Amino acid sequence: MKTKVKFECYPEINDTRIKDSINIINKNKENWDPPFFFDTKTNLDIQKLRKITDQFITDNLKNVIVLGTGGSIQTLIALKHLAKRKIFPVTSSRAVELKGCLDKTSPEDSIVIPISRGGETLDINSTIGTFQKRGYKFLGLSSMGTMNEILKKINCPILDVPNLSGRYAGSVTNVGIVPAYMAGINIEVFLKGLEDGYEIFSKYENQPAIKLATFLFNLYKKNYNIVFSMPYSKNLEGSIGLWVQGISESTGKDEKGLIGTYQQAPICQHSVLEYLLGGTKSVVIPILWTISNEDPDIILSSSISYVDGQSAQTIVNYQANATFQALLQQRVPSAKISIESPSETNIGHLIALILSSIYYLCLLINVNWANNPKVIIGKKICNEALKEKITPEQGENIRREIAKEKFKEFF
Repeated sequence: MKTKVKFECYPEINDTRIKDSINIINKNKENWDPPFFFDTKTNLDIQKLRKITDQFITDNLKNVIVLGTGGSIQTLIALKHLAKRKIFPVTSSRAVELKGCLDKTSPEDSIVIPISRGGETLDINSTIGTFQKRGYKFLGLSSMGTMNEILKKINCPILDVPNLSGRYAGSVTNVGIVPAYMAGINIEVFLKGLEDGYEIFSKYENQPAIKLATFLFNLYKKNYNIVFSMPYSKNLEGSIGLWVQGISESTGKDEKGLIGTYQQAPICQHSVLEYLLGGTKSVVIPILWTISNEDPDIILSSSISYVDGQSAQTIVNYQANATFQALLQQRVPSAKISIESPSETNIGHLIALILSSIYYLCLLINVNWANNPKVIIGKKICNEALKEKITPEQGENIRREIAKEKFKEFF
């Protein structure tokens, strides 16, 4: 089987470095849980999914409103461009997005799907009542906690969310697949692409996922710790969001790891590229992400002879390749990841590459790929401040006292 993802990196990774990586991976994999997400079937009951969700899928259903954040929603956002119905990702109670969703939808043409594994995510719990008050229909994805209790009280159907790491579980559980199905995405084709991708990327050999992890690990050992992604298609930005979350949340612990970040391309060529080419070296690893045949695309009309008659994406991809070449000319280690088209199959392969390579990178660094223990610190502070009605001025005073203690003689 051949992968649908093309990976290109420089300096190139030779067979010796691949073998070294595989040896480290084999040694360290016993320290952590096995990658449950390589199995695309065990944690997903398609028949049950259809039975519960089909009661909501009518000719009137136009909008799928998903209340979720982080791993609970990122896989769906990666698939969003394939939807037949409008998807509204509501990731928090940020006023502009929340009001925008309410203004563009109605209880008669929408379904609201709150998603949370632990059930204590304030971003989600704080928005449920607003939709309930307006009479929206609900389908919950939940197993425990405050959100589960809220959903039980409003008597909405609830599908299970397994107690698995969300950023990896979205594509192989109800978390990502239920809202995708309800939005009209061909989940069977996506899951087959995902399965085929894992069949390739789960092998301990010279394949793109291990090659990408090896490339990043060898740069990490040289003190590179920022991975800057440049997606040259709107249809790739959801997948890049999953990559940014995965690489940051999975590797970044025990005083180790890399952070992921991105800006859409080619606009980043006009805002960030000067730093990448001429700024501090040995810090940032640029990765360019491209699509060969965009959907939809458009033929351009132009008075510039070499632009006229070209497709819009062709011009964008020429810019991507030129940027890649410029980075290499300035001795900036860089990589490019490409898919042929943004189809269900190819996005399945791409997500499989993303999650597999992050898993291998965690094993190379030797950190727990599945957990994120520090995230709860801020959540706890926020909930306590709300309960105690801490004013902004009190909050500032608390921060000032903490800083005095933690940053003594820092500068």
